[in-house]
Amino acid sequence: MFYKDERLALFIDGSNLYAAAKALGFDIDYKLLRQEFMRRGKLLRAFYYTALLENDEYSPIRPLVDWLNYNGFTMVTKPAKEYTDSMGRRKVKGNMDIELAVDAMELAPRVDHIVLFSGDGDFRPLVESLQRQGVRVSVVSTIRSQPPMISDDLRRQADNFIELDELKDVIGRPPREPMPEREQKLQAQG
Repeated sequence: MFYKDERLALFIDGSNLYAAAKALGFDIDYKLLRQEFMRRGKLLRAFYYTALLENDEYSPIRPLVDWLNYNGFTMVTKPAKEYTDSMGRRKVKGNMDIELAVDAMELAPRVDHIVLFSGDGDFRPLVESLQRQGVRVSVVSTIRSQPPMISDDLRRQADNFIELDELKDVIGRPPREPMPEREQKLQAQG
């Protein structure tokens, strides 16, 4: 479903892609991901969307964000909002859907094909609008996790559905072992 001469743009919903890959038991190697889509067409932009906790001493996503920023990805971030829910639990909210949708709509006249890395059904109207503008849209997510990480509506709307599990050998790497909490604290202080 890819043509070598088409202008491509990647739109990565960071938390959604992370959760899908984790559910499938692997981590994404973003260097390999970018190389794979450069091979499939003329990659104009690779956007990565994530919310960041600004007040934490050490954010586990910060090294990834910095690496992506220096390695050909356009980073779109905003501060996450912290709140306490009605049960007294600390929650973090950082939805990037609007930012992703606006950027995709702005870039639509300059691309032939958009690859959306998300299974979020909220993106169905965006995909439909992009298609009306003549842009082909592929969605990367998974139906192989329990429960599936892609909304059925989004999958039906997309021109092409790419099963993330089938990209595992091309863009995946084994998951990193989580660091013991004591070592995380020491590393954050160091």
